[in-house]
Amino acid sequence: MITLRKITLDNRRDIFNLEVAEEQRRFVASNLSSVASCYVLETNGGRPFPFAIYSDGQPVGFVLMTYGITGYELPSVAHDGYCILRLMIDKHHQNRGYGREAMNKILEFIRTFPAGPARYCWISYKADNLPAKKLYESFGFIDNGEIIGDELITVLAL
Repeated sequence: MITLRKITLDNRRDIFNLEVAEEQRRFVASNLSSVASCYVLETNGGRPFPFAIYSDGQPVGFVLMTYGITGYELPSVAHDGYCILRLMIDKHHQNRGYGREAMNKILEFIRTFPAGPARYCWISYKADNLPAKKLYESFGFIDNGEIIGDELITVLAL
């Protein structure tokens, strides 16, 4: 059973120590860097929502969702939506369905509109990250044709 939990003084080190496999590191920032980004987002008008992903009481991943500012270049749907800025499952816990279960919980949270109303949820990903593309498409995300940096933008109507 997957749950999303707040990052606390008690669990922060466990979350910072989670890592993706070596060949996946070019796809996602470290969890420590992502949590630090929350400060920057918050102080610049964004609304970050960082969560530890747990399975039966054990941390297995991390997600950072945002509403508002996410970077210098933004896709056209950014102002009408939430962004899943980071999503990772630790290398020791991959291929067990945790990413799929986590995405269900993430979208459930986003659909409560915790920072305000939105029409879309969007995610960016590198074109060669086929597992991510497949996961996002299975939830109804559709590439909208925009590319920011070297990442494709995929969008889900809420």
